[in-house]
Amino acid sequence: MKWALLLLNAALLAVGICGGSLITRLYFIHGGKRVWLSSWLETGGWPIIFLPLAVAYYRRRRKKGSAAKLFFMKPPVFAAATVVGILTGLDDYLYAYGVARLPVSTSALILASHLGFTALFAFLLVRQKFTPYSINAIALLTVGAVVLGLHSSGDRPKGESNREYFLGFFMTVAAAALYGFVLPLVELTYKRAKQAITYTLVLEIQLVMCFFATVFCTIGMVINNDFKAIPREARNFGLGETRYYVVLVCSCIIWQCFFLGAIGVIFTASSLLTAIITASFLPVTEVLAVIFYQERFQAEKGVSLFLSLWGFVSYFYGELKQERKKRKLQTPGGEIPQTTSISSV
Repeated sequence: MKWALLLLNAALLAVGICGGSLITRLYFIHGGKRVWLSSWLETGGWPIIFLPLAVAYYRRRRKKGSAAKLFFMKPPVFAAATVVGILTGLDDYLYAYGVARLPVSTSALILASHLGFTALFAFLLVRQKFTPYSINAIALLTVGAVVLGLHSSGDRPKGESNREYFLGFFMTVAAAALYGFVLPLVELTYKRAKQAITYTLVLEIQLVMCFFATVFCTIGMVINNDFKAIPREARNFGLGETRYYVVLVCSCIIWQCFFLGAIGVIFTASSLLTAIITASFLPVTEVLAVIFYQERFQAEKGVSLFLSLWGFVSYFYGELKQERKKRKLQTPGGEIPQTTSISSV
C-alpha cells in the first residue's frame, strides 16, 4: 500500500513539474505579463482538494455514522500549515517572476539548485540520513542541471535589459532556496504534529497551505490591479480569448497535481525524495519543450537528461538495497528496527 501511494504521488508530482512549467511558459510566450496572476494560478486550484476529502468523509460516515469526524487537523498543525502556506505564496511569486524573465535552460539550472538547499535544510531540520546512493544522486542531478545552463545565452529573451535579466536570476535563486526550506518544513510539521498522520490529514494540510498561499497572491493581485487587467489581457492573448481562460484553468489543475504529489511523497518517503524527483524531471521538461514549442535540442540537454535519469535510478537502487538489508535484519519475532519514515509516525 505504501509503495502504491508513493508511486501515485510521484506520478502526480511528475505531471505537475512538467505540465506546470510548460503551461506557465505558454502563458508568457503568447502575451501573458501578469506575474502575480501566474503565481496565483500555482495554488488557486485548492478547492479541488475538497473532492477527495468529501469522498473520505463519506466513507467515514458510512462506517461510523454521526460519530465520524468532519476533519482531523488540530490547531498546532493548522498554524504550521498557515505559515508554510504563506511561505509557499511568496515562493510562487519568486518562481513566476523568474520564469517570466529567464530562458528555460537558465531557470532550470537555478531551480534545480533547490536539491542542494533541500538536502541542507533536511539535514538541519529533520536529521535526514544520507547514503552513498543518495549523495551520488544529488551530485548527478546537480551536474545535470549545470549542464543545462551551459547553453543559456543562446535562448536569452530578446529586448530584455540587464537589470530585468539579473533580477529574474536572483529571484529564481531565492525561489529555489525558499522551496528547499519549505519541503523539510512540511516534513518537520508531520514529525511534530503530536497526532496520527494519515493521508486524509495530509490532504487537509495541503488544503490549508494552498488556501493561504492563494490569499497571499490574491493580495498581490489586488495591489497590482491584475483583476482589472485580465479581460484586456485575454483579448490580446496570442492564442485567442477563449484559450486564454482555458490556459488559466488548466494551469490551476496541473499545479495542484504538483503540490498534492509533493506533500504525498513527503508523507510516504521524505522531503529529499521530493526534491530528487523534481530535479529528475527538469530535463524531461526540456525534451517536452522541444516537442511542443519546437525548441532546439542541444547536446547539453541530452547529457543532462542522461545524468538525471542515472541519478534517479541510483537513488531508488539504494532504497531497494536498504529495504533488503532491513528484511535480513528482521528479528525472529517479526519486529523490524525503527525507521524514520514519515508513514510510521
